[in-house]
Amino acid sequence: MNNSNTRGMNLTQQVADTLGNAIIKGVYGDHNPVPSEATLCEQLQVSRSAAREAVKSLAAKGLITSRARQGIRVLPETEWNLFDADVLRWIRDSNPTLELLREFTELRVAMEPEAAMLAAQRQNVDKIAQIKLSLDRMAKAESGLDDPLESDIAFHLSILDASENRFFMQLGRIIDTTLRVSIRFTNMRTGVKTGNYADHKKVYDAIVSNQPQLAAENAASLMHGALSTIVSALEEGETES
Repeated sequence: MNNSNTRGMNLTQQVADTLGNAIIKGVYGDHNPVPSEATLCEQLQVSRSAAREAVKSLAAKGLITSRARQGIRVLPETEWNLFDADVLRWIRDSNPTLELLREFTELRVAMEPEAAMLAAQRQNVDKIAQIKLSLDRMAKAESGLDDPLESDIAFHLSILDASENRFFMQLGRIIDTTLRVSIRFTNMRTGVKTGNYADHKKVYDAIVSNQPQLAAENAASLMHGALSTIVSALEEGETES
């Protein structure tokens, strides 16, 4: 159970991490129920209290239900708390389906253009400067002088921050998670290894020049481009089947 992902976690967190990963990856489900707490203690070599608290934690995240005489049952994906940091991390590490990537990107389509509009309206100089720094990193990434993924993520997160909307800002971890998966997929799909600096710069230029509607439109264009790539892959998969 000890690995690089569980460093710094207490025993209960390690058990929850092991089980959560397994559930998200489909190891457990209707075909293979989660073992009882007693069996988990034996399999994972942990105390009954650690197993019990881990089960409670996963139940709170909507992954499972645990009842006397009914055992531990994995809940449908529709019940999972997709805003939970651990659930997001497990999904990211599980090679999520294209359907889930599409739904994540649809959320971005609904949210990020509005955040760009607010950033342009509110004109927080310091936060807009952070957008510029992230954009500069993207330019360096095109020359191999920075990390393409990290600079792209930093750009999108800096716009959420510049919106000065606390809900958007706190949803940043969702954007972080989805981008780490979706950017890898879309880059592989399109054969492009870095984010499109020119299109990202259009968003920044509209924000810094106080053009809210244009900022939203340019951000939406970025989102729809990513969404189209994912939808095309889904449609091709349906055709092949």
